[in-house]
Amino acid sequence: MRVAINAETCQGHGRCYDLAPDLFGEDEEGYATLTPLTADGTVPDGREGDIRLAAANCPESAVLVQEEER
Repeated sequence: MRVAINAETCQGHGRCYDLAPDLFGEDEEGYATLTPLTADGTVPDGREGDIRLAAANCPESAVLVQEEER
C-alpha cells in the first residue's frame, strides 16, 4: 500500500494527523504532511487500517491511498 497527500486539495482540517500522528504530520500552516515513517509513500506493515481510516475521514479526500496488487 502506498500513501500520498494531495497538497492542492488539503485544507488543513488535521483529521489525518489527529488519527495517526506517527504517519501524518503538519507543516507550519497546518496542512498535512507525511512523517519519516511514510515519507517515501510506503505504508508500514500493519498500519494499512490507520491509513484507510485517515483517508476516509479527510473531508477533501486529500489522503490518497493506492492499494498494491499482490
